[in-house]
Amino acid sequence: MPFVLSIKDTYRQAVESATGGKNTVMYDDKGNPSIMVCIPKFNLSDVIDGAPNVPHPAFVVNGVVKSEIWISKYQNIVHDGRAYSLPFQDPRTYVTYDQAKQYCAAKGPGWHLMTNAEWAAIALWCKKNGFMPRGNNNFGKDHSATHERGKVTYTYNDNGTTREGRVATGSGPASWSHDGTNEGIFDLNGNVWEWVDGLKLIDGKIYVHQDNNFNTPEGYRLVDQWVDTGVYIDDVGGKPILGAERTNPTFKTDPSSDAYEGNISTIFEILAAKNGFTVPDLLKYLAIAPIDANHGGDGIWVRNYGERVALRGGLWAFGSSAGVFALGLFYHRSGSNHDISFRSAYIAP
Repeated sequence: MPFVLSIKDTYRQAVESATGGKNTVMYDDKGNPSIMVCIPKFNLSDVIDGAPNVPHPAFVVNGVVKSEIWISKYQNIVHDGRAYSLPFQDPRTYVTYDQAKQYCAAKGPGWHLMTNAEWAAIALWCKKNGFMPRGNNNFGKDHSATHERGKVTYTYNDNGTTREGRVATGSGPASWSHDGTNEGIFDLNGNVWEWVDGLKLIDGKIYVHQDNNFNTPEGYRLVDQWVDTGVYIDDVGGKPILGAERTNPTFKTDPSSDAYEGNISTIFEILAAKNGFTVPDLLKYLAIAPIDANHGGDGIWVRNYGERVALRGGLWAFGSSAGVFALGLFYHRSGSNHDISFRSAYIAP
């Protein structure tokens, strides 16, 4: 009997051939495709000078070291209640954190909302390898290379001025991917904020997953299976600072509010610690605290009251403050807007 390739096989082989096996096409339980990028296992010492020669936490799930993780090449769309990574699409927005988790988990075992550990691993890899990706951080173009543009999929009215906002997934140049090639992960700098799992604040205290245990239970006060880092983000003079306690919650009136009056921010690379407080290395491994004074000028935004779930990357209007180290800890899990999206990831069970 002659060997016959299915359409699925042909599509997968075409993508793998074009990318040297760095990308593949994965099909979920509905038989629909997502283009995924392989990130082979590396150690902390490979991305942080002087760090231990052990796997980055992104590659450890329930105590098992994984040889690779697969990340959506593109910010995701949603079809039939499932997340998909496809090129030249308008990324799904107006999605809450819990919806994003459900859209990813619905795809089948091993699928999950991209975690902060995975995001951090990629960000640290970019920094170590001397390539900080550009992206849509200046209304459809990159602020530092304005000739680089994506295909605009969303415009809006800003006080009588029509602004360009989102661009189609992967529609920018190769410099908008994490490794500067067409084989990389696109749009980690700007375009739209991305929900990530595995990092949250509760009344200013930082909680994270154990390693990359993406099946850790959720809930406002359900933190017994999360790692309590013992670190708080406090407010000193309108700037976030790391320490052993929160003495100044940022809300001014209603502690349940998301009003911007309670928002504090700084540049990620100058995020400091209180006098006498030593920042745990774990926060550096997870790109919650800087490892040195050079993280591309990316920003960090915080509200240190209530539960705040993590966003990464920034958005189209943030200029130099957007980027792979940009971190938002200011939205409730129910937050939803035209500038918030997500991407799925996969680790073989």
